[in-house]
Amino acid sequence: MKGSWRERPTGSWFSRLWRPWVSLHPFRGRGRRINEPKPVGIRDLMASPEEVHARPERRWMVIGGFFVILFVALIVRLFFLQVVDYRSSVAAVQLNSLRKTTIPATRGEIFDREGRPLVSNVTTTEIRLSREEAILHPTIKGALSSLTGLSVAKINSDLDNKQYDPYQPAPIMSNASAQVVEFIKLHPSEFPGVSVLDASTRSYPNGGDVASQVLGYVGPITQQEINENPHDGYQTDSTIGKTGIEEYYEQYLRGKDGTSTLEVNSTGNVLTTVKTTEPTVGDSVVLNIDTPLEKALTGYLSSEIIADRHSVDPVSHKVPEAINGAALVLDPSNGDVLAMASYPSYNLNSFVNGLSNAEFHQLIEEGAFNNYAIQGLYTPGSTFKLVTATAELQSGILSPYKYVDDTGTFTVPGCFKAAKHSLCVFHDDDNEAAGPVDLPEALTVSSDYYFYNLGYLFWNSQSLYGQTPIQNVAADYGLSQTTNVDLPDEAQGRVDSPEVRKELHAEAPTAFPDVSWYTGDNIEMAFGQGTTAVSPIEMANAYATFANGGTRYAPEVAAAVVNAHGKVVIRYQPRVLGHVSLPASVRDPILQGLTGVIDDPSGTGYLPFKANIHFSLSSFPIAGKTGTASNAPGLEPNSWFVGFGPTTHPQYVVLCVIDEGGYGADASAPVVAKTFNYLVAHPVPALKLSAALTTPTNGSKAAGTTTTTTTTTTTTTTIKKSS
Repeated sequence: MKGSWRERPTGSWFSRLWRPWVSLHPFRGRGRRINEPKPVGIRDLMASPEEVHARPERRWMVIGGFFVILFVALIVRLFFLQVVDYRSSVAAVQLNSLRKTTIPATRGEIFDREGRPLVSNVTTTEIRLSREEAILHPTIKGALSSLTGLSVAKINSDLDNKQYDPYQPAPIMSNASAQVVEFIKLHPSEFPGVSVLDASTRSYPNGGDVASQVLGYVGPITQQEINENPHDGYQTDSTIGKTGIEEYYEQYLRGKDGTSTLEVNSTGNVLTTVKTTEPTVGDSVVLNIDTPLEKALTGYLSSEIIADRHSVDPVSHKVPEAINGAALVLDPSNGDVLAMASYPSYNLNSFVNGLSNAEFHQLIEEGAFNNYAIQGLYTPGSTFKLVTATAELQSGILSPYKYVDDTGTFTVPGCFKAAKHSLCVFHDDDNEAAGPVDLPEALTVSSDYYFYNLGYLFWNSQSLYGQTPIQNVAADYGLSQTTNVDLPDEAQGRVDSPEVRKELHAEAPTAFPDVSWYTGDNIEMAFGQGTTAVSPIEMANAYATFANGGTRYAPEVAAAVVNAHGKVVIRYQPRVLGHVSLPASVRDPILQGLTGVIDDPSGTGYLPFKANIHFSLSSFPIAGKTGTASNAPGLEPNSWFVGFGPTTHPQYVVLCVIDEGGYGADASAPVVAKTFNYLVAHPVPALKLSAALTTPTNGSKAAGTTTTTTTTTTTTTTIKKSS
C-alpha cells in the first residue's frame, strides 16, 4: 500500500526502529493493536558509523584554543612579573631567601669633668640557643638546665620571648662562668644549637649609687618606643636609654648597629652568612659633674634626711617625715651643674644584675626613680623673698633703707572677711616682733612682716606697677618656667597669680575651688606661700642669676660629646636664657641682707654654719637664705636653704630642700654648710677634654628645641640631639 510503513526505505531510521518489532510480532500483517507495547533494543537507539559524519577538526580547534588561552595568560603574567613588577618580584624572592639581623652597637661611655668614668661597659659571656635546634633536639633544654642551673621553664620563656629576633639564637644566660663556657666548648656534640659569644653591658665604676637619677638606666625597648622612633633603626631586641643622661643623649650614646645578612631555606633554617656590616661604637658624653663632689653631696643629703626622721622639731615638737629631698651645686658663671643629688635613690647595678617586678614597683612607690632636683615642686617660703626684694628695688615702691616696724602681726588695712577665703591677719613665723627693720635686715632675720607689707603695697598700687609686678620679676628669674636643663622630664614651676588661680580651678575645681584674688593672696605670694611651687633647680638657678649679676643661664649637665677616638664632636657652650636688671642700687642691699643670714649672729643661718664649717667666712664669704615653707595643716614645713660664694666672685651656688623636713635652719642649712666646707677644701677642677681634639664645632642646646650639630673632626655620623 502506497504510503504505508511497509513501503518506506529499508535504510531509514524509521524502518530500523520498527523492523525488529514487526518481524517478531504475530500480527505484523494486520496492523498494530491499540496500547500494544513496542520493544526497543540498544542498537535501535544508536546510529551506525556509516550514518554519522566525522568532524575531528572541530575537536582539535577546541583543544588548541584552550591551550592558546593558557599560553597567552602565562606570557602576560611573566610580563608583569619580569617587567612591570620587576622590583617587587625581586624583593619578594630575596625576602624568601635572605634575612637581615642586627648586630648591636656598643654604647658610648659617660665621663665626669676630669675624664673619670661614671658609666662604662663590660664584656660578658652570653649563652644563646637556636630555636630550630631546640625543636629538633628537645633534650638540649634539659642538658643546659643541668649545666647552667636555669630551669627548663626559664629556657622556654627565653625562647618564646618576642623581644628577640626569631632568626637569631635567643640569649638564655648572661655573664656565664668560665667553667660553663669551657664545658660547652669541650662538648659541642652534646649542645647542638648552643653558641657562646661576648656581649656588652653597662657597668658603674663607682658602685652604681652615685648620681643614679642623673645618669639614668637603659632597658629593653618597648613597641611604643619603636613606634615613636620609626626611622632610627631600632629592633625588638634593642636596648634604649630610659631615664637621665642615658635617655636625653640616647641618639649619641647608642651608636650605629651593624647588620648580618643570612641566607635561609624555605623552612627558615640558616644556611650561611652572606654579608656583615660591623657596628659603630656610640659617642661618649662628658659631664660637668665632679665625681668626688657628687659623692660628698649625696652623702650629706641622705645622712641629713635620715637624721631628720629621728629628730624632734623644737617648734612643733613633731618628728618630721622628711619624705624626700634634693641638693644641687651650680657654677653661676656659666650654668654648669657640678653636682646633683636626689633622695630616695636606687642602685644602677640593679638593672644589670636583674630587678624583679616586685622590687621595681617598690622603688616606684618609694619615689626612688624621681629626680627631685628637677621634678620635685615645693612651696618655696622665704627663699622667694629674693624675688620680692628685687621687685621692690626695681620699682622703687619702698627704699631699701626705709624702716618698717615689724610688730609680729600684720593686719591688712581696712580688711574685712568679704569672702570665706580672704585673709586679714598675718603672723610672723615665731610670732615675735623684730622691731624696726630695713630690707637688708629683713632678709637677714627673715622678717615675714616686712614682706607682708610689700605684698600689700604692690596690690594697692596697681595703677602704678600693674597687677603682677612680683610675678614678672619671678619670670625674669625663671621661676615660672622650666630651666631647660639637659635632662628629661623636668617639671615646670608656677608662681601664684590671679591668672594661675583660674587655670588651676579649671584643671581641678575641687582642689582649687577659689578663683578670686584678694589682697591676702597677694601678701601670701610675696613671701613664697599660696599655690606657688618651684623646683629646686629653678630656685638654684634664680640665685645663680643674682649671684653673677643678672644673667640667667640654662643649667648644663653635659659639657661635650666625644667619639670613640677621643675627639670632640660637640662642645656645649653656655646658653643665656634671659637677664634680670640688677644695678648696684638693686643688688647691693639684697646682697648685704643675704650675707647677714650667715655671718650676722641674728641671721637665720648663722648657727648651722657656725657649727659645721671649718673655714673662715672672711676668706670665703658666703651669702644665703633660709626657707621654711608651710604645708597643709598638721604637716611639717618644707625645709630650704640656698647659698652662694665667695660673694666677691661667686663660684658655687649650693641648694638643699627637704620635703616636710622642718625649719630650713635645722635640716637643709647643715647640708649646704657641709658642702661649702668640702668645696673650700676641694675646689672643683677645670673641665678636661681629650688632648686629641682638633677644631670641634661648638654646639648650643637651644631652649626647648632640637639642636642639629655638625662636625668636621670625625667621620662618625653626627646625630641630632633630642631635648
